[in-house]
Amino acid sequence: QVHLEESGGGLVQAGGSLRLSCVLSGRPYSRYAMGWFRQAPGKEREFVAAITWTGANTYYSDSVRGRFSISRDNTGNAVYLQMNSLKPEDTAVYYCAKALGTTLVGVTTPRDYDYWGQGTQVTVSS
Repeated sequence: QVHLEESGGGLVQAGGSLRLSCVLSGRPYSRYAMGWFRQAPGKEREFVAAITWTGANTYYSDSVRGRFSISRDNTGNAVYLQMNSLKPEDTAVYYCAKALGTTLVGVTTPRDYDYWGQGTQVTVSS
């Protein structure tokens, strides 16, 4: 059974930085892209960033491009989200997820992923 666990969330002032980590265990015998999503209270879960199996290609939502950076280690078992210049509107629960595919084709909706972590809270104060 594949299991994902996020860490690194917390409370930070606007303009600050946080680095989220996600560790995948029970690794499936396949290659896969990974993604980060977030969900604020009363809102739908939204795409943040995704990365291919090799880590060579990344994709970001317009709202975080240029401020956030996704990466993964060379074992494929961990993925990271470096968040800089944080804004109050970045406040949400952040989730990592394992994609169904290996590329960045079709990675922006929750249905493109089959395993999810429990989430980590990020709160940005103004």
